[in-house]
Amino acid sequence: FAGNDIMQWILQRLQITAEEALHLGDLFVKYGYIYPLQEPKNLTLRADGSLYRFQTPYFWPVQSWAADDTDYAIYLAKKNIKRKGILEEYEKEHYNMLNQKINYKWDFVIMQAKEQYKAGKERKKEDRYALDCQERAYWLVNRTPIMYYQQAIMKTRVKSSVSLGGIVKYSEQFLSNDPILSGCLPSNPWISDDPEFWDLNAKLVEVPTRMRVERWAFNFSELIRDPKGRQNFQLFLKKEFSGENLGFWEACEDLKYGDQSKVKEKAEEIYKLFLAPGARRWINIDGKTMGITVKGLEHPHRYVLDAAQTHIYMLMKKDSYGRYLKSPIYKEMLAKAVVPQEGVKKSTGLFGRRHLRSSPSPIILRQQEEEAKAREAANTVDITQVMSKLDRRNQPQKEGKDKARLCCFRFPRPALPSAGSPHVVAMASGEQMSLPRQGVPGCCCARLGVHTSEGRCLLLPAHPPGGCRARLPVPAAPGGGVAQGRGSRCR
Repeated sequence: FAGNDIMQWILQRLQITAEEALHLGDLFVKYGYIYPLQEPKNLTLRADGSLYRFQTPYFWPVQSWAADDTDYAIYLAKKNIKRKGILEEYEKEHYNMLNQKINYKWDFVIMQAKEQYKAGKERKKEDRYALDCQERAYWLVNRTPIMYYQQAIMKTRVKSSVSLGGIVKYSEQFLSNDPILSGCLPSNPWISDDPEFWDLNAKLVEVPTRMRVERWAFNFSELIRDPKGRQNFQLFLKKEFSGENLGFWEACEDLKYGDQSKVKEKAEEIYKLFLAPGARRWINIDGKTMGITVKGLEHPHRYVLDAAQTHIYMLMKKDSYGRYLKSPIYKEMLAKAVVPQEGVKKSTGLFGRRHLRSSPSPIILRQQEEEAKAREAANTVDITQVMSKLDRRNQPQKEGKDKARLCCFRFPRPALPSAGSPHVVAMASGEQMSLPRQGVPGCCCARLGVHTSEGRCLLLPAHPPGGCRARLPVPAAPGGGVAQGRGSRCR
């Protein structure tokens, strides 16, 4: 079959443009699903009468058959035997390279090549020719001739200095419009929860910001991409009696990205409104572009008007855009554009992000509560509560209640009070209470202790004789109670 037959088959099956069909056909040839008969080395699809043939499924890439060096060496050796040493230049290079690489099994390669050559001679001439074409096409795909790599290297490339210069220029031009590097005014709505930024930059806001209007002058694509910019540009085109150009461009965009179930109806409507002879909003395009467009409308698809749309786009970019930037319409819009004032900003971190704080763990809260209770219990204990237990030491107690008894402990005695002198103890309220020594018979120490049935001992410090009247706190125990005394019990 011919190359144009493949093109028509792809167009009818997939409903795509001619450019896409040609590209898809090139991929078919490049990956070896079809191969050319007249120009085997030209691995592209030509949309003309050039002959092509489908590759046998055995050689399809989907079979995942690895193109081994040994198989390629056998193919070259067989071709060398058949043509008596006449090979292509790139084939000679590959043959010599493989001879050095797999020299240890070159006898096996020659033997296999002779056997395949003898088996091929027994086939019919048509089958032998078809098999030769299939093998040649397979190895042209999987062992590309070196000359094609050389041609690819010789292609012109953009210098790295030019590329880097373009990147730097672009970055400097758009630096003021970068919300991360330069911030956004009046404030970042994602941080401040202030929607004023969205209101000022709405699609069709009545008065846009100055930064937005200045961006229209960067290039034509920035202007035509902004809905407000297109609206202002349309006013200028109407004054120049060329508003149909932008109307046609917008209609083509709607055809490409709109409802695809109505492509045919939209394409016919656009043709009647802009392209048909005597159309109400007829646009001026050259005859070649008109011919391509009219032919494509026989089988309409979403990209059928790309050629005409590109022509109108370049016309507006090269002709109308420059005059628009110098027109009073643009200058008036730039003059009345608003400049937002910086609002109150919240403290943020890198790239305007908040410092998030997690809530405390319930375990930590429980520990803090226990520590607070322990500190409260460590405060000064009212001695009246202790004395009430001393008064009830000889009374019978119910089961489960503390049974307190008075005891004393031996401590180093600095200077004991005289016999019969009372112990003076300060209370939490600021008052003082005297404890007679007669209440502790046989006591030889200067401190009193209260022993409970739980095994805990409350230590009561006593003032030195005739000492100060300052309040003496009772030491606190680690569990929140009163400190336990240590020493041997008086006997």
